Amino acid sequence: MTQKLGQHFLKNKRVAEKIIDSVALQDGDVVFEIGPGHGELTEKLKIETGNLKVISIEKDEKLYEALKNQFENNGEIEIVFGDALIKLPLLIEEQKESKYKVVGNIPYYITGYLLRVISELNNKPERTVLMIQKEVAERITMQPPKMNRLAASVQFWAKPTIIINVPKEDFSPMPKIDSAVILLVKKDNRPACNMEYYYAAVRALFSQPRKTILNNVYENIIMEGDSEHKKKKIVTVLEKIKINPQHRPQNLSVEDIILIAREFFKVS
Repeated sequence: MTQKLGQHFLKNKRVAEKIIDSVALQDGDVVFEIGPGHGELTEKLKIETGNLKVISIEKDEKLYEALKNQFENNGEIEIVFGDALIKLPLLIEEQKESKYKVVGNIPYYITGYLLRVISELNNKPERTVLMIQKEVAERITMQPPKMNRLAASVQFWAKPTIIINVPKEDFSPMPKIDSAVILLVKKDNRPACNMEYYYAAVRALFSQPRKTILNNVYENIIMEGDSEHKKKKIVTVLEKIKINPQHRPQNLSVEDIILIAREFFKVS
């Protein structure tokens, strides 16, 4: 069943220690662990516990039962059965903790979904440390002129850093590709833009990344007037906020997208 869920278990203890270090544990922390598997990271969290609360979410029933038995005598570690994509936001709301952290060696196929779930939370984690595909980690950290939809979505609320690259040989069973540990630190100052408007702008701008900013805005907003009038108006607004209409979305920074969101995607 574990292979059906796409799980690859970390063998390298040094990498596991690096992951725990990156979480920057402090007394009183609440930590949500996604996909604890055989409990490699959970065990290290247990060692660090002190005044720590760990909530580990495991989807594989057999692994869940084994983890329950393994940590049944530790009141600071709670093992939860279920899909993290569904359970995580519910558990965060139930805990009513203003600050918390997220850690996990996650199945590759849920990376995009999980990051979207976290990005849409009103109360986002202070620190998120995930083992993901190396290529995806690199995409998340991209800056203009190599901006992409995933980077734009994550960098709205977090500063991403690749902590360490992890070769496929460090896992069992061995995956086909290399991995990386990425750290997402929540930005202290919330961007001055409504989250809904911003993500609407991201979806529109990167819907066809090969097209110009002008054409992507034009094709994704409702504006009165004929085609020529509409395009002229969009060009005027883009030039006013110092964005070249003929550039492609990959040239946009998060700050640029915020400006576009305010001008074109703010809905009443």
